[in-house]
Amino acid sequence: MIEGISFASFVTHEKPKFVRALDFYKALGFLPTKEYKHGTDHHATDEEGAGSIQEVWLTSSRAGVPSVTVKLRLSRHGNEHVSLPNLKHDWRSLVPSLVYYAPDLDAVRAAITPFLHEDHSTLLERPSHTNFIELYAIDPMGNLVGFSRRENPYSSAMQKPFSADDIGPQNFSKPNETKIKGKKRIGVMTSGGDAPGMCAAVRAVVRAGIARGCEVYAVREGYEGLVKGGDLIEPLSWEDVRGWLSLGGTLIGTARCKEFREREGRLAGALNMVKNGIDALIVIGGDGSLTGADLFREEWPSLIEELVTNGSITAEQAERHRHLDICGMVGSIDNDMATTDVTIGAYSSLDRICELVDFIDATAQSHSRAFVVEVMGRHCGWLALMAGTATGADYIFIPEAAPDATQWAEKMTRVVKRHRSQGKRKTVVIVAEGAIDSDLNPITAKMVKDVLDGIGLDTRISTLGHVQRGGPPVAADRVLASLQGVEAIDAILSLTPETPSPMIALNENKITRKPLVESVALTKKVADAIGNKDFAEAMRLRNPEFVEQLQGFLLTNSADKDRPQEPAKDPLRVAIVCTGAPAGGMNAAIRSAVLYGLARGHQMFAIHNGWSGLVKNGDDAVRELTWLEVEPLCQKGGCEIGTNRSLPECDLGMIAYHFQRQRFDGLIVIGGFEAFRALNQLDDARHAYPALRIPMVGIPATISNNVPGTDYSLGADTCLNSLVQYCDVLKTSASATRLRLFVVEVQGGNSGYIATVAGLITGAYVVYTPESGINLRLLQHDISYLKDTFAHQADVNRTGKLLLRNERSSNVFTTDVITGIINEEAKGSFDARTAIPGHVQQGGHPSPTDRVRAQRFAIKAVQFIEEHHGSKNNADHCVILGVRGSKFKYTSVSHLYAHETEHGARRPKHSYWHAIGDIANMLVGRKAPPLPETLNDEIEKNIAKEQGIIDPC
Repeated sequence: MIEGISFASFVTHEKPKFVRALDFYKALGFLPTKEYKHGTDHHATDEEGAGSIQEVWLTSSRAGVPSVTVKLRLSRHGNEHVSLPNLKHDWRSLVPSLVYYAPDLDAVRAAITPFLHEDHSTLLERPSHTNFIELYAIDPMGNLVGFSRRENPYSSAMQKPFSADDIGPQNFSKPNETKIKGKKRIGVMTSGGDAPGMCAAVRAVVRAGIARGCEVYAVREGYEGLVKGGDLIEPLSWEDVRGWLSLGGTLIGTARCKEFREREGRLAGALNMVKNGIDALIVIGGDGSLTGADLFREEWPSLIEELVTNGSITAEQAERHRHLDICGMVGSIDNDMATTDVTIGAYSSLDRICELVDFIDATAQSHSRAFVVEVMGRHCGWLALMAGTATGADYIFIPEAAPDATQWAEKMTRVVKRHRSQGKRKTVVIVAEGAIDSDLNPITAKMVKDVLDGIGLDTRISTLGHVQRGGPPVAADRVLASLQGVEAIDAILSLTPETPSPMIALNENKITRKPLVESVALTKKVADAIGNKDFAEAMRLRNPEFVEQLQGFLLTNSADKDRPQEPAKDPLRVAIVCTGAPAGGMNAAIRSAVLYGLARGHQMFAIHNGWSGLVKNGDDAVRELTWLEVEPLCQKGGCEIGTNRSLPECDLGMIAYHFQRQRFDGLIVIGGFEAFRALNQLDDARHAYPALRIPMVGIPATISNNVPGTDYSLGADTCLNSLVQYCDVLKTSASATRLRLFVVEVQGGNSGYIATVAGLITGAYVVYTPESGINLRLLQHDISYLKDTFAHQADVNRTGKLLLRNERSSNVFTTDVITGIINEEAKGSFDARTAIPGHVQQGGHPSPTDRVRAQRFAIKAVQFIEEHHGSKNNADHCVILGVRGSKFKYTSVSHLYAHETEHGARRPKHSYWHAIGDIANMLVGRKAPPLPETLNDEIEKNIAKEQGIIDPC
């Protein structure tokens, strides 16, 4: 029933759980192969410690399939009570103990259902209970176990991610014409409006398809190419998509096609599909394009029947193509598709808007002018909302939150006048092109200008237009497009005739599949709700982040110290301090925290130059922050209040003394791993210093993204964008010589996050991280791979090549040493150069994504202090505010420090991003690196033990 290579050991001190777990794994087809009991086998007891009572090894194996072994141990020692995880609520924050490839999930579900705990009885079926390809359950000992019917690149139990013999550009310069059993020919098209990241998505589809043993065909010019056929449908090879990661728009073209809206056009499309042997179609486009794709699949049987009847195809061809598989990927800068948090192209478009508004901001400041900026978004205000948040706009107009038809002008002028009265020299109002009032009348940029002219402001209009679609995709879109492209291929290969067409989505920072038809229907409901003046329903249909971001914008937009818009019950004195290296988004977080605090009537203070600044300068290091001082901070990089790596341990007594003098009611610490350590030191000192018994919350901000308790830290996106720009320039330089490799040293400390993700989005051929390390055997393998690659591509290479090395990957194999070894081994066939971007990676202006997330972090941090101020229970009053999935979560610093931190390496014990490295390797054709000989020997020894060849004792 279960296939894969795994070994796991589970321990409990409760006999009933042990017995029930035995039955659980036996029901899955595991058979006991070894059993030891205390007193009957001395060596087995010594192996696991004298606390062992009973130990059973269970193995599931089938002919020709490597075994899977689970070891269950009953021990005298253990926690008095271990609560079972609740699969109904918090399963996404858990790391599965085991994930197996199981083709027959129905049998798995039937086997484990009787063992589900009555209080945790949910058997998680993904993506839905009617169309599940993955199951998750809690075993009787409290371990999260997963089962998948597909060879999933995210699964550690994947039997064969890709073959070392059949993956790589050297073997895929031309499509493989040999028809293999079960092989698919998959068409890919881009349709509707173009979006940055579409080329990256096509690249991922092509290479993942080839890696899975399929042939991929480009359907050029969207549905027009499908209808016309001929040269508009052609195979794409591995080499054809080289260099596409950094390109904007779509290189396979897109066009509107009226013919496909009629049945005759779809009949012609079906004929061209059959002629080219294509039996699956991946469509990258908006809701209209995806609706057409699903209609095509629905009509497919009747279209094939008609083609047979009129003699266009043979009965044999009809039999081979009796089913059509469709998968959708959403490419839309408007981010207007329901059921997904973001669409391909939205981040890049937002980046372009914010860059232009930042430029406009400078001239507005110089001339004390007002600018009305019109951005795209006919039915969705996401771009306008996020741009308003990221640039600190004075006011926004979006279709989902239509203002009162008779009062919008008055409300806007009231806000603008208040900002001007507080000393602001510029005014920026952002208008979505689909903005309307409560009576569904358009609100245009010209109307807004007239209102601002009426209060005496020199106003200009700037319509950004199609420049918002242009340029290369930013880092976030490259990640999204690459991961979704791989998932689209896997979705196609797992479809059955009864499975609804899937749409690849992003939910809670995870790539998921959603029913395409339902997603499109929900999207159209938003427009219907707006048309019916049901704006509350329109907001409800948007994702929670959209609603939360709008509320945050309105609160920070209304900040006024003298007249708080939503005064808190107890005005507080809140301190803000930054610790560690600067990171993009620190200033934006300070700004949002202060503006939200002022809107609530709090006093907000900055501790300048970190903990050492407070100890050295005392009260002079503490200053109350004003509205005018922080208002322009969202666009600035670095840290305006100063930061360094000093910790409270420099003088805890003096710090507590100044906290008492200043009568602080709460503390916000912004920074990386040093901020985490600082909070832990303050938490430990609470018992000795009453002044430290206040709510404290940490906002993770570091390019290394190594703070325990969060998937995402401010500054990481800015760093990745800086690396993308830097590496794109290097690849352009390398491509000119044709035979050059750049060895790039990236930052990140002991965390390989930046190197791993940068490898995916820059198309690096090799990536070295601290987690994987570097050894001679690995270098030899990769140099051989690089030599083969250069030899094969000498005449067709169009882009330069990169090797990324994290700065802490090895103390011996430095960047210069690796470059020297490669040059020595290359023997003139190609050359390697060193490139070290250094602190350029910290970025200049923070990315819009970091700015937007900074607002959410900051507001939630102040809200935590408000909620816990005055509480007598200080147990969980010192927390890290983290993003897990797409949800914000407060986690006790003491818990993280004790259970989730690898202290020597200064990083979390578990990170979600490791599997990205496998996908990055697959998309560049890097063969699986060899295991060290000692590790190979150990694996062979363990397998021999499991099969009874060697006694484990």
